[in-house]
Amino acid sequence: MTIFEEAKKGLVLDGAMADELQRQGTNLNSKLWTAAALIDQEEKVYQAHLNYFKAGANLVITDTYQANVPAFIKAGYSQKQAASFIKQAVKIAKQARDDYEKQTGIHNYVVGTVGPYGAYLADGNEYRGDYELSKQEYLDFHLPRLKLILSEEPDLIAVETQPKLDETLVLLDWLTQNAPKVPVYVSFTLKNETTISDGTSLAQAAQVVDNYDQVIGIGINCVAPNLVTPALELLNKNTTKPLIVYPNQGASYNPEIKEWEEVKENFDFSKLTKIWYEKGARLIGGCCTTGPKEVNQISTTLNELKERR
Repeated sequence: MTIFEEAKKGLVLDGAMADELQRQGTNLNSKLWTAAALIDQEEKVYQAHLNYFKAGANLVITDTYQANVPAFIKAGYSQKQAASFIKQAVKIAKQARDDYEKQTGIHNYVVGTVGPYGAYLADGNEYRGDYELSKQEYLDFHLPRLKLILSEEPDLIAVETQPKLDETLVLLDWLTQNAPKVPVYVSFTLKNETTISDGTSLAQAAQVVDNYDQVIGIGINCVAPNLVTPALELLNKNTTKPLIVYPNQGASYNPEIKEWEEVKENFDFSKLTKIWYEKGARLIGGCCTTGPKEVNQISTTLNELKERR
């Protein structure tokens, strides 16, 4: 069974890398954010992935969301070191996957993530998208990291936490031409339940991305849970792809200290998974402020729903 076929039935994504690193004592107050752990705390990144596999995740996302070459160079590292850190992020995730399979016999997947240019700005711009780059500027920024990730052969690529449709399409067009056999999923951040963060219609974004054959899923991530159901209803009308959702817990991000505000509401991800599955979601997980607890709730519930089908 291909990953696309599995995605149609239902798969569990992991939760936040940041929260798992912080639970292990990592200080994330830098512009590198979680990517800082790739420099000298690789064992914590490995443990974070392993914790999510143990919680029931079928896919873990590499620690490359904010790991890009310009950010490492700005932090004082060479281009060669930056390349090594990014490649290592994929290797760590694959090692955790392989070790877990040896222990359990369960085969899981590694998702190589490509965060937006807004994440590099490290000011919360992935939730606003108030920047304008040319196609070539997007490629100049993204390709060094994307090529490094692809060289380590993850199972699929995530073009995730995207606030802008034009940036997403530049990446998809390049992948179509240069890595057409690699499965890809796309997920946007939201301004509200009907528009992505830069104000583009969510319906339009879904319709355009739906045309790319190698895209195996379209959805939303790092949004408040209350936005998910109406967004899924809209997505269902505008794409034939499996739907993806991995929200945060509704807290606000403070870009000054690189932390999320304390979560004020406890969401029952078991109940939410049932609702979202009924609305068409097939790849379900958690983003910032979620952890193994929420992933386990999602996994338990999703497995029950799949068995009933």
